[in-house]
Amino acid sequence: MTSSYGLKGRAAVVTGGTRGIGRAVAGQLAAAGALVCVTARDPDEVRDTAAELGGIGVAGSVADPAHLREVTERALAEFGRLDIVVNNAATNQPYGPLMDVDPDAWRKAFTVNVEAPLRLVQCAWRAWMREHGGSVVNICTEGAGHVGPHVGAYGTSKTALLRLTQQLAGELAPRVRVNSVSPGLVRTEMARFVWEPGESEVAAGLPLGRIGEPEDVARAVVWLVSDAAEWITGADLLVDGGTRVRAACPGGYAVHDRLRSAR
Repeated sequence: MTSSYGLKGRAAVVTGGTRGIGRAVAGQLAAAGALVCVTARDPDEVRDTAAELGGIGVAGSVADPAHLREVTERALAEFGRLDIVVNNAATNQPYGPLMDVDPDAWRKAFTVNVEAPLRLVQCAWRAWMREHGGSVVNICTEGAGHVGPHVGAYGTSKTALLRLTQQLAGELAPRVRVNSVSPGLVRTEMARFVWEPGESEVAAGLPLGRIGEPEDVARAVVWLVSDAAEWITGADLLVDGGTRVRAACPGGYAVHDRLRSAR
């Protein structure tokens, strides 16, 4: 990253910031000069990641409103500002046909994937961004644009997050820019059951010939929160290796086969 991204001295919160996409985002924000606060559920991972990045960490669940308030307060206390929020923490549960989904599990998916991002943005807005401005990026999914087997709760909640992104972009302008990044299949622990059984077969069904890496998504996030994207809000940036245009490529779509066979 270079100083042209304009992040030196800015402060960022990244949820789910110790693994996968969140860890890559936190690392690239720090490399671009930002002060970073990471949050996740595992205290040891939060502590180690914060130390590696030279930032701070707060352990807890984004489903807990008190945790989100604590994250905001800690970031302000340590950094004196809060310019960037990246809502990355998510759950892909409950998994399976919607007719078999327990209502309590369904509500948990929306609590983590939709309600928590809203609550954190509310905290950041009231504490800093309303007066000083800032940038928010919500991590959605390429799958929000179509249906897939056994991922109804995840896909529906992420579609709601996409809509929330657009609504917030309109309401918080011009002080705060709100955008989303929608990854395709990325090499993360949460998606391991999809790509690990036959990565080459999955990759062959994508126009760009490989599954994504967390760093692919992180680069998009860092660009969106930077001054280089200062005239962009309410946008959804696909980082999917061409998943949406795969119909023009020969062969089937192995990802759906993996989803159908997973339990």
